[in-house]
Amino acid sequence: MADTEKKREEQNEDIKEFGQTVLRTDRSNTAIYLLSIIGEIEGHECLPATAKTTKYEHVLPKLAAVEDDEGVDGVLLLLNTMGGDVESGLAIAEMVASISKPTVSLVLGGSHSIGVPLAVSADYSFIVPTGTMVIHPVRMSGTVIGAKQTYDYFKQMQDRIVGFIASHCSVTTDRVAEMMMNTQMLTKDLGTILVGKQAVEEGIIDAVGGISDAFSALHRMIEEQKMENR
Repeated sequence: MADTEKKREEQNEDIKEFGQTVLRTDRSNTAIYLLSIIGEIEGHECLPATAKTTKYEHVLPKLAAVEDDEGVDGVLLLLNTMGGDVESGLAIAEMVASISKPTVSLVLGGSHSIGVPLAVSADYSFIVPTGTMVIHPVRMSGTVIGAKQTYDYFKQMQDRIVGFIASHCSVTTDRVAEMMMNTQMLTKDLGTILVGKQAVEEGIIDAVGGISDAFSALHRMIEEQKMENR
């Protein structure tokens, strides 16, 4: 009884501190690692304490541990993010995409900017009917050098994002670039807002659904992988 209570306290602490926990289902004998990507993805500089953030230095080691843990069967990503640091967001997305265990993502609220690669990094993705995705060009704040090399760097970074998105869903690179440079919606300056089924129709997200759909798909994928490994 004491061990059960201790595990419950540790699980609650993981949720409180990191938005992460392992969900164990006795009925199906599976363990699912739950990772929430919320607020702004923090990069190499700390954001204000008042900001809701996802810290990549917390997420990357945990995902590495999940990959190496035979007791964890799959990963569920819950996304409600405004985006954030490009390098850190891509690092998390690449880590998720390279995990050998089944992965499912669910967009809740929104998955904007670098949140788009994160949403498509999973093996299968869902978005709730009211969920939004904002696709826009790379932006940078602060002082930049007004030289050709600066614009070349921006282009290279943008190509990396577009290439990752297109390689992990059914949308084409040309279509992603077109949505990035859209001037009709004026989501600050350039870009496109997709709501719910629009993201599915564009080929970015696999299906419209909620948490029950995400769990059903993940359990099915886990069972299929177990059958293949027997």
